[in-house]
Amino acid sequence: MHPALIALGAVGAVGVAAATWGIGIERYLFTVRTATVPVLSPGSAPIRVLHLSDAHMAPWQQRKQQWLASLASLEPDLVVNTGDNLGHVDGLAGIRRAFAPLAGIPGVFVHGSNDVQAPAPRNPFKYFMGPSKHHTAVPSLDTAAMDAYFTEELGWTDLNNTAARLTVAGRSVDFFGVDDPHRGWDRLADLPERIAALGPRDAGAPVLGVAHAPYQRVLNEFIDLGADMLIAGHTHGGQVCLPGYGTIVANCDIPLKQAKGLSTWSHGGRSVPLNVSAGCGTSIYAPVRFACRPEASLLTLVAAPSIR
Repeated sequence: MHPALIALGAVGAVGVAAATWGIGIERYLFTVRTATVPVLSPGSAPIRVLHLSDAHMAPWQQRKQQWLASLASLEPDLVVNTGDNLGHVDGLAGIRRAFAPLAGIPGVFVHGSNDVQAPAPRNPFKYFMGPSKHHTAVPSLDTAAMDAYFTEELGWTDLNNTAARLTVAGRSVDFFGVDDPHRGWDRLADLPERIAALGPRDAGAPVLGVAHAPYQRVLNEFIDLGADMLIAGHTHGGQVCLPGYGTIVANCDIPLKQAKGLSTWSHGGRSVPLNVSAGCGTSIYAPVRFACRPEASLLTLVAAPSIR
């Protein structure tokens, strides 16, 4: 056989193997990424935070639902949900099965665009040309029903373009968040008033800034508003990554090296921890993960070292 044909056949075989792994195996290899974050005031007891993002749930995705439900066994003190929960017009049925065991645990949530509008088929290669664009002719999702489930049945707090104060593990924690920056739904200018309305903070109370998409303008403003930690999703960690290299596209303007995991974000002379979840789902029109396992994050917030 001609060497060129042998080479072509080898490349094709590798491509088939990679697709088989990414579609049939890795997207089901759910994992919990753990990290310890020294962000609390000296002497504070730890707070266990379960960060969930980008479930993109369809009603038939039972393995994902069962895995998400099992995360209650981690006994978190707080759940932070950074959006894109729904991946189908009937996705709320699956979300109910997935999140039911988390009822009663304090939680906060913000929206991604796929909490409002159903996904649409698109050319995946366009992601390499910059952040994805909005499709106008797509069905609307029942966002109100999802929000009612989160707030009334799970007891979580809606952080879309607002602020809140919760008691978590016996101590006061402040939050603020925005609706999806990827679609320009964030209202950063509204936050100072919402934060002021909470009144004076308890001494040493941590402040968490929450958004779906980690655009730099949002992260910078969150730091200016006093956030001690930033939490986001949206990127899927790149979803299809290069082994030995990592993320090749983030679908927003965050540096690729910070598109997944715990890092540090610096702005205006301050540096704070940033956790970006790779998420646990994919669009039903792009059901593949490669070198980027679906995940949830278990973040243990601990006391920062005292400065002497």
